[in-house]
This record gives sequence, C-alpha cells and structure tokens, in this order.
Amino acid sequence: MEVYNTSSTDFTLMGLFNKKDISGLLFAIVSIIFFTALMANGIMIFLIHTDSRLHTPMYFLLSHLSFIDMMYISTIVPKMLVDYLLGQRTISFMGCTAQHFLYLTLVGAEFFLLGLMAYDRYVAICNPLRYPVLMSRQVCWMIIAGSWFGGFLDGFLLTPITMTFPFCNSREINHFFCEAPAVLSLACADTALYETVMYVCCVLMLLIPFSVVMASYAQILTTVHHMSSVEGRKKAFATCSSHMTVVTLFYGAAMYTYMLPHSYHSPAQDTVFSVFYTILTPMLNPLIYSLRNKDVTGALKRAMGRFKCTQKVSGDVF
Repeated sequence: MEVYNTSSTDFTLMGLFNKKDISGLLFAIVSIIFFTALMANGIMIFLIHTDSRLHTPMYFLLSHLSFIDMMYISTIVPKMLVDYLLGQRTISFMGCTAQHFLYLTLVGAEFFLLGLMAYDRYVAICNPLRYPVLMSRQVCWMIIAGSWFGGFLDGFLLTPITMTFPFCNSREINHFFCEAPAVLSLACADTALYETVMYVCCVLMLLIPFSVVMASYAQILTTVHHMSSVEGRKKAFATCSSHMTVVTLFYGAAMYTYMLPHSYHSPAQDTVFSVFYTILTPMLNPLIYSLRNKDVTGALKRAMGRFKCTQKVSGDVF
C-alpha cells in the first residue's frame, strides 16, 4: 500500500516506479546501476591515490570527478530505492529543498570541472614542455576550487528563489526527484520572469565550459594533425577520446533538458534524459575512463597483484 502526502508541506514524487507491471524490474536495474557507480568510482579514486604512476594532474582531476559522481548519484537514487521498498512517495519540503540544492551544486561543479579538464588535455598535448608549470599542484587545486565555487553559486542563487514560490494544492511532482522545472510547474504564482533568468543562467553554465572544451579540442586537433609520430597521434587521441565521450554524454543530455524550449519536449522525455545524466552518467564515467585507458587498467592489475600476494602471504602464515 502506497503512502502519499502526510502533511500540507510534503511533496509527492511520481517517480520512476509508477508502472506496477515493470516497477520491480526498474528497481533492480536502478539498484545495479547505483551500486556499480559507487563501486566503479570508489575503485577509480582508490587506484589514483594509491598508484604512484597515476599521480598526475589529469588523474588528480579525474579522482575529483569520480567523487562528484558518487555524491551526485547519492543525492537522488537512495531516496528512490528506499521509498519503493517502503511503499511511499512523499518528500518533505526541507528534504526537497536540500535535494534541489545538492543537485544544482554537484551538477554545476561537474559542468565546470569537465570544461577545465579539457584545458589540462590542451596543455599536455599543445604545450608539453610547460605542462609541469601550467598544471602545477596549485593550479589543479584552483581548478577544483573554481568548479566547486561555480556549483555552490548556482545552488545558493537558484534554490532559495525556486522554493519560495507558493505551491498549489496538488504538490505532485511529475518527476523522480526535485528538479527545478518539475518543481516550478507546481507554483501558483507567475514564474515566467524567473524561468527566463534561470534559463539564461543554465545556458551560461553550459556554454561557458562547453566553449572551453571546444576551443581546447580545436587546438588539440590542429596540434595532433601536425604530429609526425603515428604513435604520438594514437596516444593523444586515446587520452582525449575518453574525455570527449564523457563530455558529449553529460552535456548533450543537460542541453536537451535546460536549453531546449519546453514546447519541444514532454515530461516523459524529460524523465528519460534526466535518468541518463543523473543515474547512468555517474556509472559510465569511470567505466569509460578505465576501459579505454591503459594507465588505469595497468594500475588495476597491479592492485590485484598486490592483493593476491597479500592473500598468499596470509595463507602461508596460517
């Protein structure tokens, strides 16, 4: 038996599991994706911090991307899974506000970090001799701090305004989490001006990092084209292709949701694209970087080798 609004301030999330004939299957799939994302990102962070060969600026930034992905998926999916098991759909006003703030902060931080990671690839390929200077430890921490600052700014600016609108009696959010467009659709007041401002903010947050990515890769392609070494070209494309794949998946889905006018997509389509960049992308990111990266696969093999040696030594002792 499902439980709906328990107080006038609660919202009801219609969720992903509202079709009873496939709800069990969807629950199993989302659970597998969630735990795979946590495990894959956790392993990525562990390898980067324990393997000295991965102690480079690129992998330092990648470890923070994995951390953001773990936080990102954890703000949304656990609530969905627990609600399904308990047979409820409600979320309190404070819970919705917190989820909205964390979501905006983390997605904003990831937008900026992915953009600035392209700069790292640009320096590595186009200015390799100056790489230790241009991508020093201090610069890496500035990139991380700048990404988080952009994310926090987005969350602090948009969350208070979104959640102070008067909401109608229905309070049924036609979504699986408290995303701004879905929450604003319940507002009784005129939100046209605020939605325009929010649209401009989202476009800037997407286009500024995306412009950095495009400018960086334009320079990278020019440099790679003039490389005489075939092996050098292959290595450059290998390191850049993983990042471009992640950028395309994440930015593409986000651009559809936030830049395309509402008249061009339906709530069902919004849900599908939101699932893609809030649930699937955090799982795909570490898999893309590990499967297509010899450094990461090599670090994983060395870690497995050390684990087997430890197990063998322990067995010999006993």
